[in-house]
Amino acid sequence: MSVRIALAADHGGFRLKGEVISFLQENGIAYHDFGTYSEEAVDYPDFALLVAEAVRSGEYQLGILCCGTGIGVAIAANKVPGIRAALCHDTFSARASREHNDANILTMGQRVIGPGLAREIVRVWLASEFAGGRHARRVAKITEIEKKYGGGNGR
Repeated sequence: MSVRIALAADHGGFRLKGEVISFLQENGIAYHDFGTYSEEAVDYPDFALLVAEAVRSGEYQLGILCCGTGIGVAIAANKVPGIRAALCHDTFSARASREHNDANILTMGQRVIGPGLAREIVRVWLASEFAGGRHARRVAKITEIEKKYGGGNGR
């Protein structure tokens, strides 16, 4: 797989991020860990922004963010134009987020799911591709909303 992944977590998702790293390493998938590097309390928006900006810039094709619930990092990442961060705690949502919504960042919560399920979600998410067609029209409408509210040209 030639995709490059931007990866980060806050303290609440630190251990889950470790599981994701193990999965990526086992499968030879290139990634960069933007932090945090311990379970010391940090602010999740800071790490969500690092990953979202890395994906928006094109340096990384996809991103994965973890926090306690996955909600905070999803909200923060989605403030960056061109980012479509999807909170997924099951494989169906993971697949649909890529196929239907062209999600470019996956978010998950360490306090919500276990490591085995997280690994399977990442596997399915990375194996899925945007289906285009009628979904492309809908994703384009998301980009138009971003433009309407000053979100630049999106991606």
